Amino acid sequence: MPETESYIVAETNAGDRMDRFLCDQEPEITRSRFQKLLKDGLVSLNGKPAKASAKLNAGDLVEVVYPDPEPLEILPENIPLSILYEDEDILVVDKPRGMVVHPAAGHSSGTLVNAVMYHCGDSLSGINGVMRPGIVHRIDKDTSGSLLICKTDAAHNSIAQQLAVHSIRRIYHAVASGHFKDPEGTVDAPIGRHPTDRKKMAVNHANGKPAVTHYRVMEELKGASFIECRLETGRTHQIRVHMKSIGHPLLGDPVYGPVKDPYHLNGQALHAKILGFVHPTKGVYMEFDAPYPPYFIELVQKLRK
Repeated sequence: MPETESYIVAETNAGDRMDRFLCDQEPEITRSRFQKLLKDGLVSLNGKPAKASAKLNAGDLVEVVYPDPEPLEILPENIPLSILYEDEDILVVDKPRGMVVHPAAGHSSGTLVNAVMYHCGDSLSGINGVMRPGIVHRIDKDTSGSLLICKTDAAHNSIAQQLAVHSIRRIYHAVASGHFKDPEGTVDAPIGRHPTDRKKMAVNHANGKPAVTHYRVMEELKGASFIECRLETGRTHQIRVHMKSIGHPLLGDPVYGPVKDPYHLNGQALHAKILGFVHPTKGVYMEFDAPYPPYFIELVQKLRK
């Protein structure tokens, strides 16, 4: 059944455009989706159909009818997987750069989930629903490296609990622009939606969630640094946002990096190198090391020269 949500415009939102106001109320919904809802007549302002450009006043009543999502059929696909480890409970893969982890708008096929469904058949946890079977954590499309898939709900619950208490060891290697003043340090800054660009995340002290990244410079390169980042939390784009916030955006990052990309990387130089956790049923600590992809090795070697 379609759901209807009501919002009262606060003083702080007086003068806002309707579409901008709705994005502030529901950050997880894109502006383009709200504009479609407006176009379809599913948004009303004080009982009358509203336009995206409508300016709001304090006390206005905004109502939105959210239609039921169209079911998206997720099909298994015979896509090769680079498997680091597998047993009856878990699967650890080395995700290639450029592969989306789970299906979403614009990416209904060719994802890691499609590949894992083919490989595992019905042996995947269902806790995250049909769109994300087995997925307990994820990495960005252009980030490569270690990713854990859960085959059972019990395994999923165990790993999710370890993530919640920050006991999973997650170490990333990256190439960041410039040279660091300090050879190691910690960025402790909350991350939330960017206040003006809804497609970006940012350090957001007002509405962000706690985020902690520990970094260490492993090698100084020509105009760049080869760094190790250890995640204490796992926010969206965490390393990319934190490194930008201290003046060292990752090379090739199309969202947070320098406008010019002289190395033509087509994505951030970021690799999920080490993944360590306690096995959900065996109770022993296990650690996996994903080899560097060729582009990453070539980049570091080029910058050494």
